[in-house]
Amino acid sequence: MVIVIDSQIAGISGDMLLSALVDLGANKSKIIRAIKIAENQLSDSTIKNIDFGKVKKYGIEATELILDIDDKTHERKGIEIQKCIENSLDEIGLSEKAKTFAKASIETLIKAESKIHGSPLSSVHFHEASSIDTVIDIIGTATAIDDLKLFEDEFVSTPVAVGGGTLTFSHGTTSNPASAILEILKNSGIIISGGQVKEELTTPTGASMLASLTKTCLDFYPKMKVKSIGYGAGKKNFDGFSNVLKIIQGEKTKDFQHDMVQVLETNVDDVSGEVLGNLIEKIMAYGAKDVTITSAITKKGRPTNLVSVICDSESMNAILELLVSETGTLGVRVRTSERYTVPRTIEKISITIRFKFSGNL
Repeated sequence: MVIVIDSQIAGISGDMLLSALVDLGANKSKIIRAIKIAENQLSDSTIKNIDFGKVKKYGIEATELILDIDDKTHERKGIEIQKCIENSLDEIGLSEKAKTFAKASIETLIKAESKIHGSPLSSVHFHEASSIDTVIDIIGTATAIDDLKLFEDEFVSTPVAVGGGTLTFSHGTTSNPASAILEILKNSGIIISGGQVKEELTTPTGASMLASLTKTCLDFYPKMKVKSIGYGAGKKNFDGFSNVLKIIQGEKTKDFQHDMVQVLETNVDDVSGEVLGNLIEKIMAYGAKDVTITSAITKKGRPTNLVSVICDSESMNAILELLVSETGTLGVRVRTSERYTVPRTIEKISITIRFKFSGNL
């Protein structure tokens, strides 16, 4: 099965993701119980009321999180939120994959803040994310995905709408998307787009959970048979579109593995064969999936070699630098490409080889 998180219109926030999963069929009683367990780990915060209800957003009926909290603090260290989440996981009884997801989500959030402010991880303070909302979103989402048994499925994302304009928060006024969003989604494989409004459409918590679920981002849905759809409503209302996150569960129509790769290409016309041969070995050592060098003719009948590299986003920058330094090229073309591969396995087998000699040795 494949799970598509469609945030290309309205973006993604923690409560939208959680609500969409409830709309998809997750047991809300189980989710609320898990959240109540986590609440006990966090002082100065009380959940007065929590539920999920139906709401219409620009003509679309969706599920929204109904929440009334009494939060007596407006600033907490990130490690307080992290400990609250981690200390709750065993008592809730989540699977190992759910625990890994929850831990990765809060760690991603803390690391982003640490990088932005130049602070040690232990000293990072949350302001807007200090509320128990962050705990509710991460614990609730981990529980919902676990309840639906979706951790065994493949998650993919559409490009994420982040909005535009400016934001005013604890650190003053900044352009949108905020630095935390950019840091979280940097090198994640997730593509961002502005969206249709000068408002914040994607929140740091939503971005961190998305990045913890998938590194695959597609402009178009994969080929699949749609089985179920969940709609999660955000709190804001916009003219012209529904502030709703869609989650689609579908069955793949072909037994192919799917991912996204980066294709790097450059033409070099003054590099010897010895250098190119050595270049292939170096590029593969840097993590490339494949390298091809083909001969061609360019303008004015000049012979050239086209160097083409297939790699993932994590190794792309290092390979770019290697191409420039080794060949002296003045430019490298880069494009993102979908890739379908035949599933394969590596198996070890034992074989016996018998030799029959004739004559004298």
